[in-house]
Parts: sequence; structure tokens; C-alpha cells
Amino acid sequence: MSGAAELNRDGTAIPEFKQVMGHPQPLWMLFMSEFWERFAFYGIRWALVLYIVAQFHGGSATGQAEANLTYGSYLALVYAVAIFGGYVADKVIGYQRSILTGAVFMACGLFMITLPDPMLFKLGLSTIVVGNGLFKPNISTIVGKCYAAGDERRDSGFTIFYMGINAGAFLSPLITSWLANRVFGTEAMPAYKVVFLTASVGMLISLIWFYVGRRRLQGIGAPQADQQNRLRVIYVAIGGIIAVPIIYTLLAVGGKNLQWVLSAMFVGLSIMLLAEGVREGAVARDKTIAMLLIFVFNIMFWMFFEQAGSSFTFLAENIVNRDLGGWTFPTGWFQSVNAVAIIAFAPIVAWVWVALAKKNMNPSIPRKFGLGLLFNGLAFLLLMYTLSSLVSAAGKIPFWTLVAVYLIQSVGELCLSPIGLSMVTKLAPIRLVGLGMGGWFLSTGIGNNLSGIFASEVSGKEGMTTASALGGYTFGFWALTAAGLVLFLAAPRVQKLMHGVK
Repeated sequence: MSGAAELNRDGTAIPEFKQVMGHPQPLWMLFMSEFWERFAFYGIRWALVLYIVAQFHGGSATGQAEANLTYGSYLALVYAVAIFGGYVADKVIGYQRSILTGAVFMACGLFMITLPDPMLFKLGLSTIVVGNGLFKPNISTIVGKCYAAGDERRDSGFTIFYMGINAGAFLSPLITSWLANRVFGTEAMPAYKVVFLTASVGMLISLIWFYVGRRRLQGIGAPQADQQNRLRVIYVAIGGIIAVPIIYTLLAVGGKNLQWVLSAMFVGLSIMLLAEGVREGAVARDKTIAMLLIFVFNIMFWMFFEQAGSSFTFLAENIVNRDLGGWTFPTGWFQSVNAVAIIAFAPIVAWVWVALAKKNMNPSIPRKFGLGLLFNGLAFLLLMYTLSSLVSAAGKIPFWTLVAVYLIQSVGELCLSPIGLSMVTKLAPIRLVGLGMGGWFLSTGIGNNLSGIFASEVSGKEGMTTASALGGYTFGFWALTAAGLVLFLAAPRVQKLMHGVK
């Protein structure tokens, strides 16, 4: 398929890319860059709350609530700062330079958290946050810019890209957990420093891979004519360094206080996007409204999905029976279940959407989101049943149940997350696609902060019990089911606002 005469949504011509496996060649370079970045990100994900409890609370279960709040706040800020990263790419230095600058910050932050000091640990997390804000929304935006407006391969392209995310997410917990628990430490005393060092090496590989491979983009994401001055990159780097202590302060206050800040950011972003949509006309305005409505339901999804790195980790560590015939299944390896499911199910789901589209039966974007919420709810229904009916005399639940929870959630994620990335590139105001992508990640960040607050309630002051887990996860089931049904019923009205976007 020739792209020489094809135009992107912003009216710029798309280069005539070589096609590899039915998609533009740069998709595969971006796939691997994202693979290594996610290898770094997920490499530390399983270890963070366990490390906080072990290092800063002497291993006491009373530290679980604080660990959950810190994790939720960190993850929230990782996604929330993407709003600024998108704006920097749109208006200041372009997408490619934003990605490279962000990769440098992330690598530095990952090295910093290897130092066992609580202040340096949070400063390291804050540096990762700044770097991810510059990296994450902009590499996704470049994926969208490789496809022409109306190209039906766009959703499949984002699903393939999403597989790159999950390939990294699959391998990193396996490798880092093995290194921490078997090579440099034990199950009783994991070598968490090795986890963080391994992740930092992965981030350096991502940086080098994108730096070398960006020539394949043939100008996609390069600085605009008024963004060529390299001093702009230095100014952005200085701004990032100044932002680190600000992020540190927000990370320190965390929880409900941070929620007020994130909510204010979401309102401000919505006003900016809506104002630009109104300026572009009634159709752009309606599309922006539809996108913002979807963002609200996205918050609900991630509030409960992101228990994986917080309350589900403590559930796995303390309540799940991990004894498999004399061999103890590592807690960190549960984090790979979701990634395996995504890799296995993503081609199937992508094929289903294409097959349904040929029969004019492809569900609308709002209905796909509704399905995502309902599948997430089903996972919590299984937890309700397990914690009320399958608890052993030793206070443990069967190993298979948590694996099944991750598998069910993964189906819901595939209905929602890759579709969401593609949706933003279709619905956001043309001049603010990067900011729109930042808005997507901000809504995810709000959900993640709420996930930390929710997880801290599940753990309580003395640590997680089967009773506290049952009460919390029962609430999760009802909240997700209600939200999914509401969106399913409202889908025709939301789809009308999209003016034909599918």
C-alpha cells in the first residue's frame, strides 16, 4: 500500500513507508522501543510495594497501607505528567526529541531508586515520573501518525504496538524476580537493588534503540520548523529537573490530597481540549465531548485494574497458596500472567474486530469500553466467590483463582486500552493530539491514584486479611458492573457524538 499520496489527520503527507507484515515499517521499530521501556517499567512494578514494606517498615504488615498509597500516587503521577509531555511535544521540541529526553530522565531515575534511602527513593521515583511523561504519550502519538486518516489498519496497528508493551511486561517480572530471589537473593531476602538495576539497563537499551531507529520515521514526529533550535531541548531538560522536587512533594502528600490536584488538572485539560474543539467547529466539538466522556469511564476501569501492583501483590504474598508441589511460585511472576494473556489474546481480539467489521457488526468504541468494564467486574466476582467459599483452614485461597482473575482482566483490558490509544488519535482536536493523548494518560493516572487509595483501605491499618479483601473486592464488582452497564446503555448517544468514527 503506497502512502505517498496519503494524508494524516493534520493534513501532512505520510511518507511512502515500506510495509512489513501489512503495516508501516516504523511500527516495528516503535514496537521494540516500547518493549524495552516497558521492560524497565514493569521490571520494578512487582517489587515496589514489597520493597517499601521490607526496607522502610521493617517488614511489618502495618506498612502495607502506606506502600499502597505510595505506589498508587507514583503510578498516578507517571500517567498524569503525560499531559505536559504531550504539550511539550506538540508545541516545543517535537515528538522524537521528547521521547529521547524522557528516556534519559527515566534511566537516571531507575538508577537512583537503587539507593536505600527513603528521600532518594522518592526522588528517583519522581525522576522516572518526569521521564515517563515525556516518553509515554509521544511514542503512542507517533504510531498514530504512521497511518493515514481513515486507514482501517490503525486499530490493528495499535493492538500490535500494545503487544510490544506486554512482551516487555511479560519478560521483566520473570527475569527480575529470578535475579532477586534466586541469583542475588532468596525468597526470604530478595535483592531488590538488582531488580532496579536490571530495569535501568532495559531503559538504556530503549533509548539507544529509538535514537538509532528514528531515521526510519522519515520525518514523522521530527521538530517543526519553529522547533529546530536545540536550545529548546536544554530548556525542557532544565524544566524537567525543576519539576522533580515538585513531583516529589506531590508524591509525599499522596492519596486524597493528590486526588484534588489531579482532578483540577483534568478539569483544566478538558477546558483546553473543549475550547480547541469549539474553535475547529461543531463536529470537532462533539468528538471532543465524546472523548472526554470515555475518559471518565477509563478512570473507573484503572481504579480497579491496577490492584495488580498493590493489593493483589499482598494478596499473592500472604493469602494465595503458592505452594505447587513443594515449589513456591514467586509472587513477582503473577505480574507476567496479564502480559501472557495479552500476547496470546491480542491477535484473536484484533481478528475478531476485523471480522465483525466486515459483517458491519463491529461494536462501537463506547461498547468496547463497556465490555472492558464488565470483564473487569467479572474478575472481582471471582474474587468474591473465592474469598467467601474457597478459603482453606490455613487461610489460603487456591493458586488458580488469582491466575484466572488476571486472565479475565486481560480480556477486559484488550477491549479497552489499545482501542483507547487509537480513539484519541481519531477524536482529539487536530492541533492538540499530543495533549489529547496526555489527557488519556491523565485519566488513567487518576484511576491509578484511586487504586492506591482503594488498596490502602483493603489492607487497613494492620495489613490485608481475607475479610478486608472480601469487603473491598465486593465493592469493586458492583462499581465496575454498574459503570459497564451505564456505558453500554449510553453507547448510541456517545457514538452519535463521534460522527462516524469507529
